[in-house]
Amino acid sequence: MREVGQSQVRRLLPAAKRQAVGPFLFFDHFGPEELEPFRDNDVRPHPHIGLSTVTYLFEGRIVHRDSIGSVQSIEPGAVNWMTAGRGIAHSERTPPELRGVRRRTHGLQLWAGMPKALEESEPSFTHTDRPAIPEDESEHAHVRVLVGRAWGMESPVTPVSETLYVDISLPAGGRLDIPPLASERALYAVDGAYRLQDKSMEPYVMAVLPAGDTVRVEAETPARVMLIGGEPLDGPRFIWWNFVSSRRERITAAASEWSAHQTPRVEGEKDWIPLPSVPL
Repeated sequence: MREVGQSQVRRLLPAAKRQAVGPFLFFDHFGPEELEPFRDNDVRPHPHIGLSTVTYLFEGRIVHRDSIGSVQSIEPGAVNWMTAGRGIAHSERTPPELRGVRRRTHGLQLWAGMPKALEESEPSFTHTDRPAIPEDESEHAHVRVLVGRAWGMESPVTPVSETLYVDISLPAGGRLDIPPLASERALYAVDGAYRLQDKSMEPYVMAVLPAGDTVRVEAETPARVMLIGGEPLDGPRFIWWNFVSSRRERITAAASEWSAHQTPRVEGEKDWIPLPSVPL
């Protein structure tokens, strides 16, 4: 669950008809939006278990702080992967130098579930700068491989399971054939309409791709399309608030701990998001 001031957040996963695509259980798209000076758009400290958050910005800047001591400025084009494992807390705040100015915000935050064997692993955080992300450009498409392997490129980001996450920019008249790079795949346009196998696709709609098929995307006008996927999780997951687990009782225990102690703590933070209700 995201606390993002009054910003609009489009949540595509989980959906009524589908909980996940590959390991991705949550897909949140926020912005694009212009924020007034001094508008509070912060996310106060809150906990996670059993998942990895993947934050990717198109515009704006966020300062990430977490309970294992990470302090990182998140900027457009970089990939930020936080693995909660047995438990982590973090905040996302506007940098002080941007609070008094009009600013733009636009980005994605996805949650990837963890294999059962790793759900209680140690928490971690990694930041991969924009120049380290492999990309290739032709007259037909610009491709950035954020996580996984695709089109002869491999991202340096290390996920906890087989994961695919690609940023595809199509110029006017652009096109790209997407092979079966993962057992499960979906497309989502963050900007502009495009055509998928000759079917018109509007922005902000997720299209799950047929397993094993190569599909073509084309754009008459510029469009930006995200490709996600990977191997599905090893069984269904319980999801409540910011917690994910294969065991219902594990979520109940994590909720009780946060409600009683607000732990683990984020150094330098004095407030937090309270538990919203009784879990499950």
